Amino acid sequence: MKTILVLNGPNLNLLGTREPSVYGVETLADVERLCQDEARKLGVSVECRQSNHEGELVDWIHEAGRRIAAGDMLGVVLNAGAYTHTSVALHDAIKGTGAVVIELHITNVHAREPFRHHSYLSPAVRGIVVGFGVQGYPIAMQALVRIAAT
Repeated sequence: MKTILVLNGPNLNLLGTREPSVYGVETLADVERLCQDEARKLGVSVECRQSNHEGELVDWIHEAGRRIAAGDMLGVVLNAGAYTHTSVALHDAIKGTGAVVIELHITNVHAREPFRHHSYLSPAVRGIVVGFGVQGYPIAMQALVRIAAT
């Protein structure tokens, strides 16, 4: 069974308590359950990870690139949080490994503060899911399954 890796970046461990009027009331545990449920429907497995540390996210993308090349992983759903707007390192990791990555944002970042409008990741990823709340996670997972089927 192929795997989808769901990576969540800084401060996403605070979901449910961090600005619920912006990010919703669902917790990271709720997101992980949502991903597990979607994985069962799609006939894949899912691994969910969260880190507040950029280097750890880079290492996980490297791992994903190797696993995709080996044929046991479909790709990555990446909610890089604030690193979306600052991290050349994550951009380079995605480009360097050839990992199939779907960039995900819970909120519509384009309707928020101007500094959130730019993504260093977007030029390196396969697609972007923006503004659907935590329901964006299953949408991104479905996209990875569809991409793998083509």
